[in-house]
Amino acid sequence: GLDGGNGADGHEPDRANWHLLGLLPLSDPPRPDSSETIERARAQGIEVKMLTGDNAAIASEIAREVGLGSHIVPVGELLSADPDAELSSAQVARIEDADGFAEVFPEHKYAIVKAFQAQGHLVGMTGDGVNDAPALKQADTGIAVTGATDAARAAADLVLTAPGLSVIVAAVELARKIFERMNSYAIYRITETIRIVLFVVAAMLVFDFYPITAILIILLAFFNDVPIMAIAYDNTWLDPHPVRWDMRRVLSVSTVLGLVGVIETFGILVLAKEWLHLDLAQIQTLIFLKLAVAGHLTLFVARTRKPFFTRPFPSTLLLWSAIGTKVLVTFFVAYGFGLITPISWADIGLVWGYCLAWIFIEDLAKLFVYRRLDKAAEQRQQLPALGQAA
Repeated sequence: GLDGGNGADGHEPDRANWHLLGLLPLSDPPRPDSSETIERARAQGIEVKMLTGDNAAIASEIAREVGLGSHIVPVGELLSADPDAELSSAQVARIEDADGFAEVFPEHKYAIVKAFQAQGHLVGMTGDGVNDAPALKQADTGIAVTGATDAARAAADLVLTAPGLSVIVAAVELARKIFERMNSYAIYRITETIRIVLFVVAAMLVFDFYPITAILIILLAFFNDVPIMAIAYDNTWLDPHPVRWDMRRVLSVSTVLGLVGVIETFGILVLAKEWLHLDLAQIQTLIFLKLAVAGHLTLFVARTRKPFFTRPFPSTLLLWSAIGTKVLVTFFVAYGFGLITPISWADIGLVWGYCLAWIFIEDLAKLFVYRRLDKAAEQRQQLPALGQAA
């Protein structure tokens, strides 16, 4: 504060003689969870950039406090006042390399979002003011923070109702878990479809009889429904990078698992007919048990890209739903209950041992396919780099 003299006598203060009385510092610190939120976002493969209207020195200090990085660029050095102006390759490179942008005007935010999108990035933008609305609308995901104006809320895709941005990272993590569960479900369903359809057709062509009845197929679907629904609550591996559907991967894994399942089921059919000498009704019961037990075990194989006996382990709900339904199926085929022809406990034990042995073969086949797909993906990524080097 500055004092121009005491005007207690009613006269105007002396404007020529100013005296420094002191300084009044103002501080607007970042939220306590900002550093942790940025760290968690980076762990999920999300790059965080700061856009602020503050001076570059202030922006650099805030960036240092939250661990964002020290490369803060005054936006006036990069962009013109025209948000639709075409950017040079050098400007785009500097925008991508910067940890944040200072002295930003609303039109600059819009231009920066467009620059990142032009380079193939998926851009999320947070804001709360009227001036943020164009950038929120342009971003792939516009997020209006708590207390945002009506204009920002209308332009945004998401509206936060609680303070802080940590919920964004939590939403990303949950979305990736949901994606992995959907991916596991798709692989499992395609695998089971291939396994049952091809096996039934092959058995009819080779042995000229139905290896399983329509009633048993309906019962099989009924017993499979409970573990399938439990996939929605399964523990999943959290991918550290953005995820997207890769139907080539889904179809490759499910086709291989399905074909392995056909060979597996055909093998026990031959075993039941040629070695156990069961009659047709008993064979159909045995095949029903085999498809039910092996199907649930295949679910544990399909749910992860790693060996099925490693982390992340199945959730309690998924594990016990599979165990419970398999126990019910086992007692069902042992006693029949007037619906099917029962088989002996010795035959049931043979089926269980056979399925438990084949789960390791299925898992090895799955791991082989994933390794081949990952290797092919790495080679495709290297091709552009080799072209540029040439």
